[in-house]
Amino acid sequence: MKSISDKAEVSVDFPDKTYMGSFGRESSFDVTVEPDEVLLRIVRRGSERREIAIHLHYYLLADILKEIGHGLAGPDVPDQSHLDALRDGVAVLAQSLKPTAPVRRRKK
Repeated sequence: MKSISDKAEVSVDFPDKTYMGSFGRESSFDVTVEPDEVLLRIVRRGSERREIAIHLHYYLLADILKEIGHGLAGPDVPDQSHLDALRDGVAVLAQSLKPTAPVRRRKK
């Protein structure tokens, strides 16, 4: 698990109830890359323990990344430090997607 450097807020709405939670710097996350999906887990430990798991198949993940790109091209862009962090993350992703990159499989 890796430490969260910022925060995440989650809301799940059902017809009769809503679950909300926040995850800050005291929380951690991990990402598992599988052949057909990416699993994102965020965990908050302690007295207010909570955990979320999001399974994203690659076509949906690609659509989300495109929408983030369109949103960043709009008038309400984040500040420079957030843009720099996004560029660093995208650079790692782009490098791993190059055809010459070795295929790495994680052991289960």
